[in-house]
Amino acid sequence: MGNDLNQNLVIGLDAGGTRTRVVLASAADGRVLAEATAGPGNALTVPPRQLTDCLAEALAGVMPEGARDRVVAVAGGFAGATAADADDPGTVRARGALAEALRRLGVPEGPVGIWSDIEAAFAAAPGAPADGLALVAGTGAVAMRIAGRQATTTVDGDGWLLGDEGSGFWIGRSAVRAALRMADGRGRETVLARLVGRSLGLPVDVLPTGSVSSYGEAGAPGPPGAGARGTGVTDWSRARREDFRRHLLPAVMADPPIRLARFAPLVAEAAGEKDAVALEILDEAADHLLDTVRALEPGPGERIVATGGLLGPAGPMTVPLTERLHVLGLSLDWVADGGPGAVALARIMYDGRGR
Repeated sequence: MGNDLNQNLVIGLDAGGTRTRVVLASAADGRVLAEATAGPGNALTVPPRQLTDCLAEALAGVMPEGARDRVVAVAGGFAGATAADADDPGTVRARGALAEALRRLGVPEGPVGIWSDIEAAFAAAPGAPADGLALVAGTGAVAMRIAGRQATTTVDGDGWLLGDEGSGFWIGRSAVRAALRMADGRGRETVLARLVGRSLGLPVDVLPTGSVSSYGEAGAPGPPGAGARGTGVTDWSRARREDFRRHLLPAVMADPPIRLARFAPLVAEAAGEKDAVALEILDEAADHLLDTVRALEPGPGERIVATGGLLGPAGPMTVPLTERLHVLGLSLDWVADGGPGAVALARIMYDGRGR
């Protein structure tokens, strides 16, 4: 970095449920000078001491000791925090942990701002917008209306037990349910049973055989009463289906429920093979995400900044949701994460135009 550090510097943090990313940038033009990552940074679920240690580790990774007195503003986007309420428990914990981490590293006191990770992601869109809509569709799903760089209205984001409809968790759970329904005879044939079973390491001899192409019309039901032994699956007897269920259920239950999200890519894979059940799951997920956005009552042409793996350039929900939003006169701006947004917020604070 050399001479790049002989200038005023800003720091942006994107602290999520699985990792914390810290970006060191020029205060003058926002040019990124260094990046580092550390462990999870959710302000509500990570214990305060662990959160402080995580932040200090990531901050130390981008700031040589000789440059720490050049930091003029720090902005953090934290899962579990919000800019709208300074007394929110997550916001208080994030502010305290960040202040202690900066003190530990000898960074001079200066402007420090706390936002949610979603508010930071919204600011990562081109032009660092202050107003509009944010949509997150990854492991969870939530939409927010942003005004003055703060969330004013939230739709969903209610967690795996009560909400997050259309999320990676929701899609993954639907995949396992489809597999179980096929096995017990309530559901249609789908390659998801084999894909889910294989992913869980179930014995090969309990898995259904065949592929979508061998089913004839993808996911089509068999003759009345045939259940999972319709026209496509070879030798999946009732006994083998019972064995499938007996192995699958404890394998799933051994992990926290949110881990069901890991099966979402299998649905995208099956949909790519034209499996009708997988296609319907993705179609319903897109409808859920559309309902989440519509609940914010967007105006025609209003900006929607999206983030999360389901809506990225290769995300399985990008095309179906974009098509639905187009009918409403809406479009998506996708951002990878809140790191650039946090840098933008720090620069705004330094320039005196922000909060």
